[in-house]
Amino acid sequence: MHNPQLNAAGELTHLLSIEGLSRPLLHRILDTAASFIEVSDRDVKKVPLLRGKSVFNLFFENSTRTRTTFEIAAKRLSADVINLDIGRSSTAKGETLLDTIDNLVAMHADMFVVRHAASGAPYLIADHLRKTGQHHVHVVNAGDGRHAHPTQGLLDMATIRHYKQDFESLRVAIVGDLLHSRVARSNIHALTTLGVPEVRAIGPATLLPKHLDKLGVHVYHDMEKGLRDVDVVIMLRLQNERMNGALLPSASEYFKAYGLTPAKLKLAKPDAIVMHPGPMNRGVEIDSEVADGPQAVILNQVSIGIAVRMAVMSIVAGN
Repeated sequence: MHNPQLNAAGELTHLLSIEGLSRPLLHRILDTAASFIEVSDRDVKKVPLLRGKSVFNLFFENSTRTRTTFEIAAKRLSADVINLDIGRSSTAKGETLLDTIDNLVAMHADMFVVRHAASGAPYLIADHLRKTGQHHVHVVNAGDGRHAHPTQGLLDMATIRHYKQDFESLRVAIVGDLLHSRVARSNIHALTTLGVPEVRAIGPATLLPKHLDKLGVHVYHDMEKGLRDVDVVIMLRLQNERMNGALLPSASEYFKAYGLTPAKLKLAKPDAIVMHPGPMNRGVEIDSEVADGPQAVILNQVSIGIAVRMAVMSIVAGN
């Protein structure tokens, strides 16, 4: 089956989803990211890999960490970065997404970093660029609807590898609102591709997608059972903006059943790490004592995210 992210030689030209990428390709991205981590510690935090290239950030949804770290990553690669103010752009006047893309290509764009509320929007853009012969222009998905958030998945894998070295002996628990989470989807595909033997999904039945078992995921509705002896705990944000209807009784009841407290964390392995893609709802998904505690690596995820986004942009731009 044709993978729209790859060229005829099997090289990554767009990053649209982790689904369909091979284990060696994921390791190549993680290895490249590891080499960029030390760039952040230099006095001059720049490498010339994207000098003269124009990277357009197109964020049709709100973002703090993702948009900012993509901008930092592109600038550290020496690219020219243009942040489109979507609210004031011609899309607010009725211009279609693809007309906007055509106009930006005419301004000599080399790469689009796209976040969109509609699942599949980055695929639509990549397909349009292919059909119009703009093979030199690359697309990186910064989150599309409920579908995928591949760079978040990759930075989570880079964080796990940084602390745990190897994937093939780990138990990883993903906790919370998996139903609406593009991060969870990307993480499940990445973890299973990288050979993690046991991936657990923990949450109420109303917030877990059906057929998770077909992805090789073990489902738990009891958090205490699900956390027992895990090496990594990935907490998810409650996606209230994507919920239709009453999927939860109340935030306080949710916290009682599925919030990560110091007592619940003790059920995991003593050296377990705690992750969260942000933004965190303290006292809803996670207790402040855990979020600020010694096992949390949440801020390190953000730092590692810059290196991962540098790796992704440098690899796709080189193909």
